[in-house]
Amino acid sequence: MTALDGSLSVDGGQEPSSVTRASSPCLMGTETVRNLRHRFRNVEKSLAKVAPARMFAAIPRTGGFAYRTLLRRHSGDRSAGLPDTRLTPSLLAHVAMDEAIITAAVGPNRLPTRSDFERVSGELRDARALYDEHGWIQDPGSYHRVPPALDRVQTKTGWANGLSYERVLFTSEYEPHENEPGRERWLDFHTNRTASAWMLRHPDSDSTQRPWLVCIHGFGTGQAYMDFPAFHVSHLHHDLGLNLLGPVLPLHGHRRVGRFGGDQFLSVDLINSVHGLSQAVWDIRRLLGFVRAHEPGGQHVSVYGVSLGAYVAALLACFDADLDAVIAGIPVSDFPALYGSQSPPVIKARSIEAGILGGPAEMVHRVVSPLALPPLVPSQRRFIFAGEADRMSNPRQAHNLWRHWDEPRILWYPGNHVGYLWSGAVKHFVDEALVASGADARARGRESVEIA
Repeated sequence: MTALDGSLSVDGGQEPSSVTRASSPCLMGTETVRNLRHRFRNVEKSLAKVAPARMFAAIPRTGGFAYRTLLRRHSGDRSAGLPDTRLTPSLLAHVAMDEAIITAAVGPNRLPTRSDFERVSGELRDARALYDEHGWIQDPGSYHRVPPALDRVQTKTGWANGLSYERVLFTSEYEPHENEPGRERWLDFHTNRTASAWMLRHPDSDSTQRPWLVCIHGFGTGQAYMDFPAFHVSHLHHDLGLNLLGPVLPLHGHRRVGRFGGDQFLSVDLINSVHGLSQAVWDIRRLLGFVRAHEPGGQHVSVYGVSLGAYVAALLACFDADLDAVIAGIPVSDFPALYGSQSPPVIKARSIEAGILGGPAEMVHRVVSPLALPPLVPSQRRFIFAGEADRMSNPRQAHNLWRHWDEPRILWYPGNHVGYLWSGAVKHFVDEALVASGADARARGRESVEIA
């Protein structure tokens, strides 16, 4: 049978005899794998005790990635649509970078306690009962309410990365449902109640009716000086001639409640991510309504999200059929699966034992899952790009979204989670997606061009 950490154990708890081991190459191989995994776990545990040393755990984790990749290539075990990853020194360096970031971020002081497991398990149990009662799990779309129209916003000016921009602020007005687990905790995040977005508008937009592109940032960002390089906004704004809008996701940027943006968004408190994703869609739907009602060119809007922002973009596509295009870059598509894959094995095992993962979290998250809702934007206007060596949002997350989206055009680039930043192929892919949707053509007054 297989243990929770993926290691092999022998039924009955007895070791095979020396004669059996000597006569069975298969068992000898199994014993070797067990020993290697045991040593690997001991190395990880030792490194985890010292913050700077945790980054060195990236070395054995990168080796594990290389081994699994070679094994899949040798066995031919590859699902349709997943990339045929080729190991190169550059790719392994990308893997090591991701693994170093993950291991440095997940320190012992950030791991959940026994009381955390008990509390979260209770919240998920209560949420599932409430969601079942209202039919939200069976019909996830009914969980989401239509937000009120946004008629007025406050604006301020800002400056980042050599660009002058406007900061839009408004009251979110989002609240979790009555009696929903985590409601009071969420409402106590007072800084999160003020929603905002950065905005770059062309001064001549009245005459040209330039279209809009909504750029939804990833986990931990949400500040203009970080978002501008993440989306190459100078290129999109000046070269493609687009008006840009960058909403700040709940608990990010100035809306954060901890030391780091998103601290309370992606953690063992999986009810928080339900509220955060629901509020993100709520806030952006209000912003889109405002742009369409008050801004020239507002009837032509596309959405481009990266990482967590790609999840929100995919979810938004389930509620807004009028989007010209949806681009999901290095997407997350399944929060419980992401939490499980990023957690140390012992934490994943305890989460299953506590009744968090393995059913409860997955069922509750259906109400905010883009994989549980039908996209309203036509398939030819959906686009995905993802990294072959992404260790933060692994390729399965992008692959599952691709399958659910009826296999639209997808670009796999040979890099890690943030490798898209310097990938010329990704930049060209995004440009082509916008051209195909007509956004670039409208900005320049040309005919739309279809992607072959």
